[in-house]
Amino acid sequence: MSNPVSSNRVTIVQYGTRQGRKSEVYLNWGIYGRPDEPIGMDYFFWLIETAAGTIVVDTGFSTAGGANRDRTFLVHPVEAFRAMGVAPETAPEVLVTHAHYDHIGNLDAFGASRITIARAERDFWSSGMERRAQFHHSVEDAELETLRRIESEGRLRTFEDELEIAPGVRMLRVGGHTPGQSIVLVDTADGTVAIASDAIHYYEEHDDDVPFSSVAELPAMYAGFDLLHQMVADGRVRHLVSGHDPSTLDRFGRIADGPLPGLTARIG
Repeated sequence: MSNPVSSNRVTIVQYGTRQGRKSEVYLNWGIYGRPDEPIGMDYFFWLIETAAGTIVVDTGFSTAGGANRDRTFLVHPVEAFRAMGVAPETAPEVLVTHAHYDHIGNLDAFGASRITIARAERDFWSSGMERRAQFHHSVEDAELETLRRIESEGRLRTFEDELEIAPGVRMLRVGGHTPGQSIVLVDTADGTVAIASDAIHYYEEHDDDVPFSSVAELPAMYAGFDLLHQMVADGRVRHLVSGHDPSTLDRFGRIADGPLPGLTARIG
């Protein structure tokens, strides 16, 4: 009997970009005694191909969400999904790593899909804290309302700390960046892939222990770094995929041809 895990593959899709400075993206950058340098930020969603079908991980920022923050589309996420053979109307499984604007911006395109998110994330963005300025700047009210509507329609699945999604695919809540920030672990024929999403925006965060500027709980963010370090060190994770690092596609090999030339990489 064939192993269903051997058919799992992860595709990284870049859809947007922006330019900033390290003092903007890292928490208290000045304490490290390093120069304030320009830094890019790329925006991704991820696709997991399994024996049973494709699973979508996050849905990118919307037209409004991007415009409100002067972000640059390379391709609109909904167009990118279709280019990659994912038709939202076919109701693919959608996993949400956290509810920031650049991760749930196009949930309304998936009007029949089941959406999975950590319970702590769902609870936080309905607690009243979402109205506080330090948190509100990272969300769009209309998109949070879409998440609530999805729950009212019975399409929202929540989990506490860990959930098996499919053979060889698990969601794991680590918190830190947001209370329900989750990573997705995918077993492939080429080893386990950790889609870190914003548990690790940049590899520099992971390598040099420098937290991102937007953080709900700093000790949990550090603990997430530690967990991923340990998982890589002991062989549980072979491939670590960042949430926003511009080097990500090159690390795994950009696909020059295909439906989105130069904007994708594949593992597995």
